[in-house]
Parts: sequence; C-alpha cells; structure tokens
Amino acid sequence: MHEQGQRADALRNSDKIVRAAIAVLRESGPALSLDEIARRAGIGIATVYRRFGDRDGVIRAAFQTYFAEEIEPLALAARDADDAGSALTEALAATVDTLADHHGLLRAARESGAFTVDIAERFMGPLSTVLARAQREGRVRADLVVRDLAAIVVMALATVHPGDPGHADPRRYLALLLSGVRPSSGELPSSGVRPSPGEPPAPACPSVRLRKPL
Repeated sequence: MHEQGQRADALRNSDKIVRAAIAVLRESGPALSLDEIARRAGIGIATVYRRFGDRDGVIRAAFQTYFAEEIEPLALAARDADDAGSALTEALAATVDTLADHHGLLRAARESGAFTVDIAERFMGPLSTVLARAQREGRVRADLVVRDLAAIVVMALATVHPGDPGHADPRRYLALLLSGVRPSSGELPSSGVRPSPGEPPAPACPSVRLRKPL
C-alpha cells in the first residue's frame, strides 16, 4: 500500500505540474519559468526536475495533455456527424482555432520540438473513420490519410502570430490547404460513384469558406 501511495502522489504531482505549466503558458507566453510552475503547483522545484527532467520535458507533457483534452474530443465528436465531409472540415477548423487561441503553449511547443506531425496524428486518429466515410462519398481524395490531415493542421498553425488575434492567417491557409484535398474531376470514390463537380475557388473571406463542406 505504501508503494501504491507513493505512485499516486507522484501522479498527482505530475498532474499539478502540467496544469500549472498550461496556466503559466496561457498567461505569460513561452518564457516559461520552472520556478513559477513549481510555485503554482505548490511543490518543490526538485520535484519538477525529477518528474520531467527539464523545461522541454514540462512543455512536452503540457502540450500532449492539452492535445488529449482539447483536440482529441473534436476528432471523436466528428465521428457522430451525419455529413462526413462537413464534419472533417469543421474538426480541422476547430483544431486550428483551439490551438491558435493558446498561442503561448503553441509557440513553446514549437520551440521545444513538441509540436510535430506525429503528435498531431496520434491525437487526430479518431478522424480516420470520418475520413473513410468522406472518401466513400467522393468528398475527398481517395489517397488521403490521417497523417495528411495532421500535416495540414501543422502547416496552417505555422502562420499563427501575436499580431493576428482573430486567427485570420491560419484560417485562410487552412482553407487553401483544404482546397487541395478534394478529388480531381476524374477521380472515382471507393463506392464507384462519380463525385459531384468540385466547388468554386475559395472566396476571399476564409470564415465563409470554412463553413462549407469539403
């Protein structure tokens, strides 16, 4: 029981550190202070180093926790939608908006190497069923995989910057990237039914484009 209690305490401390890191990054940006995190978490700085090794280790844990709690549910919710093409677009748009809102965490994750296509793919995995439905309906390219969707999110978020509080840039580039995932005019969906003609080019206002299905 004593050993189990120690493990439970260690897990609680890790969670406190991660929660404190997310809060500090939201409030203060990527200039993360481990001393401030320890103070917020109510634990000693030695415990922070023991649990995560260094600053980058804390950032990686915070980013993965944020992804698991804020991004993965968006992918899970998309599986229940009736319109697979729209659900896919909306999930990607919500992912970009959610991460862009937490600019401090996003920037710190980039600087520490925590934000990668591999990480995005891991938590966007539930979109695979939505993607397969959209492909059967001829709404997206037949060769598209979840990793492509993860790469699209990473590329769109590369345009996030503090001077764009409304996220116009990442929304615009997401719309441009999504325009490339529609099937070509001669491509048949997996059902063998020829898709409907492609949509016209995206309008200048990205918010209008993102409300349309793929």
